[in-house]
Amino acid sequence: MLDEMVIDGIDTPEDGSASDLATDLLLRVASGDQLAFAKLYDVLSARVFGLILRVVVNRSQSEEVLQEVFLEVWQSAGRFAPNKGQGRSWILTMAHRRAVDRVRASQSSADRDVRAGLRDLDVAHDSVAEQVQLSIEGEQVSRALAELPEAQREPIVLAYYGGYSQSEIAVMIGAPLGTIKTRMRDGLSRLRNVMGVTA
Repeated sequence: MLDEMVIDGIDTPEDGSASDLATDLLLRVASGDQLAFAKLYDVLSARVFGLILRVVVNRSQSEEVLQEVFLEVWQSAGRFAPNKGQGRSWILTMAHRRAVDRVRASQSSADRDVRAGLRDLDVAHDSVAEQVQLSIEGEQVSRALAELPEAQREPIVLAYYGGYSQSEIAVMIGAPLGTIKTRMRDGLSRLRNVMGVTA
């Protein structure tokens, strides 16, 4: 039985292991192999798009982020270190960060629009007051998250904004499940302290 088969000039593990294949393809992309890049896109783009869409929600913005991610993959494949994790995890983490950045940028723009609209209103309504309160609380959470170390912030953002389980986050980040649980517990505890919430 053959261990590998050849698809479009690229050796592909017969078991379809996307992680190993993505790592191999990324190493080839780092040397400028366009065929490997095309294959990498074919193998991972649907999964990457699904992750982005779960975070961003808006389909057209998600498509833009997908293009940005694969452009970054092409440009920065040389920085991928296979000894630090799998190629698929590296790309999915990159995609998640870009998606979160897009959501933050969109939210920031929406917040500016709300503030501008509130300045133009002559009469305050209860619904406006609620929206302002929610906006203020959202800004407090964003500031509090920004004070967390990246190792704690990333799994919390993936869980609460991305909807991922701790097991999925462990795979995406390339860390043991126990480490992810500890980082999230410590991060949430620190978040409560920063926001002045008493348990």
